[in-house]
Amino acid sequence: MRSTSDDPFNNVFSAAEIEAMRRAARDEERLKGDFWTLLRKVGRKLPFAEDVLAAFYCATDPTTERRVKLILLGAIGYFVLPVDIIPDVLPIIGFTDDAAVIATALSTVARAMKPEHRERARETLDADV
Repeated sequence: MRSTSDDPFNNVFSAAEIEAMRRAARDEERLKGDFWTLLRKVGRKLPFAEDVLAAFYCATDPTTERRVKLILLGAIGYFVLPVDIIPDVLPIIGFTDDAAVIATALSTVARAMKPEHRERARETLDADV
């Protein structure tokens, strides 16, 4: 197993959680399906839904560099994984850990986010997801 000392999430997540995010990022097609399923389920109810969608569009943009894709896909993978630090079924606080992961990932790769990613996220939320 690789060392996680150079991983930006090392101080936030356990080695097992980081490895689970890496596995999710490697299985991009399954991740996409799980992502859309969960987003349809919780949709506009999440205050950070636009950020999650913008991250998704940035991660799936062919012009996005690989390092950025891995960070974003790892964060999105954590969002859709059934195992969480705080279970998503808990009202209100259930998605706080997911929001923290997304916020951390977005702040790490903020320069790679394009206005088109955010615009596409807004359009998706305005339409039926």
